[in-house]
Amino acid sequence: MTASRTARERVRAELTREITDIARRQLATEGAGGLSLRAVAREMGMVSSAIYRYFPSRDDLLTTLIIDGYNALGEAVERAEAACPRADHLGRWLAACHAVRDWAVSHPHEYALLYGSPVPGYQAPQDTIAARVRDVAVLGSLVSDAWRAGAVRPPAGLPAPPTALEGETAAFRELMPGVPDETVWAAISGWTNLYGWVSFEVFGQFDNTLGDRRAAFDHAMRLAAVPLGLAE
Repeated sequence: MTASRTARERVRAELTREITDIARRQLATEGAGGLSLRAVAREMGMVSSAIYRYFPSRDDLLTTLIIDGYNALGEAVERAEAACPRADHLGRWLAACHAVRDWAVSHPHEYALLYGSPVPGYQAPQDTIAARVRDVAVLGSLVSDAWRAGAVRPPAGLPAPPTALEGETAAFRELMPGVPDETVWAAISGWTNLYGWVSFEVFGQFDNTLGDRRAAFDHAMRLAAVPLGLAE
């Protein structure tokens, strides 16, 4: 009985993986809005009703793809940042930033699913949150470490931050406990700067304008580290 159940679970896992692989290829040709369970079923040689045993709706398949994408991105950032010496806070910041860019450039259609235009009619469930914050958690950890080590040295004359961190923004403070608001806001600004640069590159805004994009990106991320207080 146990062996039979294990075999069924293995087959189910393999078919689920095949479905998501085909769906990722669909993202490249049709975009997230054109994702179709029927089209996936046709490519697999399945009747359309059979695929609903694995994904009851298109939105369930989208959610799986989104969670897989966030986890893949988060793992890439975690791995790159963990390879740096703990006391090299600027190096950790740059490693995390480059990991985001490298993953996005290598997986543009999956990046577009995560950070492109919203898919009409789809609303991401709570299930996506844990995967979505993996990269941000790395940022919070390195900023917190730098602050405790006395290595956060922002330049004088920066504008004061807003009076309070409210709403969803308060989650950033939770990731950086004990860190003052001005540094939390600098971290939010730096992370937004990072994704702005990456999105411009992935979505073509830098076409015919920037040559060595990796060098330009590296310089921009070093500049973003200045108000954060991590610059050399």
